[in-house]
Amino acid sequence: MNAIRTRSLHKTFRTGFWMRPVEAVKNVDLDVKSGEIFGFIGPNGAGKTTTIKVLTGLVLPTSGEAWVNEIAVSDPNSRANLGFLPEGTFFHDYLDAREFLDFHGSLLGVPRELRRERIPKLLERVGLTAAADRQIRRYSKGMRQRVGLAQALIGDPQIVILDEPMSGLDPLGRKDIRDVILSLRDEGKTVFFSSHILEDAEVICDQVAIILTGRIVKQGYLDELLGQELVGTELVVESISEALYSELQHRASRAIVQGNRFLFEFAGESDGEKALDRVRASGGRVRSFVPKRRSLEDLLLEGLQEEKRT
Repeated sequence: MNAIRTRSLHKTFRTGFWMRPVEAVKNVDLDVKSGEIFGFIGPNGAGKTTTIKVLTGLVLPTSGEAWVNEIAVSDPNSRANLGFLPEGTFFHDYLDAREFLDFHGSLLGVPRELRRERIPKLLERVGLTAAADRQIRRYSKGMRQRVGLAQALIGDPQIVILDEPMSGLDPLGRKDIRDVILSLRDEGKTVFFSSHILEDAEVICDQVAIILTGRIVKQGYLDELLGQELVGTELVVESISEALYSELQHRASRAIVQGNRFLFEFAGESDGEKALDRVRASGGRVRSFVPKRRSLEDLLLEGLQEEKRT
């Protein structure tokens, strides 16, 4: 069953004094399976937020159709079991986290006793227990993201849509949010999130769709899109001579000096293995030798090249 589905979704805005049309979303088809994590990937301005605004009923599509829980997004009932974290979290500054979550829970019709039970658990889940009594105006951007995520979960929705949930977070904060997203999938919930941070999507997603200039250029399960084929190797070594460094630098696609260490990237597996043999033969110390497979970054670059050709 599809939790989210779109067909030929198109959205055009008119901007400027002359009201010229701008195509933000162009014939987007999405199929998000229930109980999966779906990453909606693309650079800023690609059409991610516009698509999400259509799914959440904030804007109407120019043409095409979209469904949430198999209900057309034009029907308010499509949002009955939906949690949403928008991009750019601007909340009620003079409420503390408990008051904020209680207010939004009441808007959703969550009974008072159930709100009292859920709020402490949500605050603990997003790492805000210690800051629960602090006014939101005193929160950092990362803390606002966390309380915004708690707000998206206060109604215990089956589908959660998150627009750039890792934005403004430090590496530890991003890991915490990734862990929450993974736990939601473990509970059988569907998570649809947009991001331009490719590493996060590659770690946790079941499926991804890459959107560029309003069009979907790649979509599918990660293991199918990335495959198992090696695209290169990375070699990190120490204690090599200047002459050997120069030799390997000419063979490598990239060479970086990291203090006493030297990092080399090779386009082919055989080139990396030959370099590894040379380092060992010279008495150098090998710190790591890592085969590299395709990544989401490679897919995004391929999509950009295809866009330029069309």
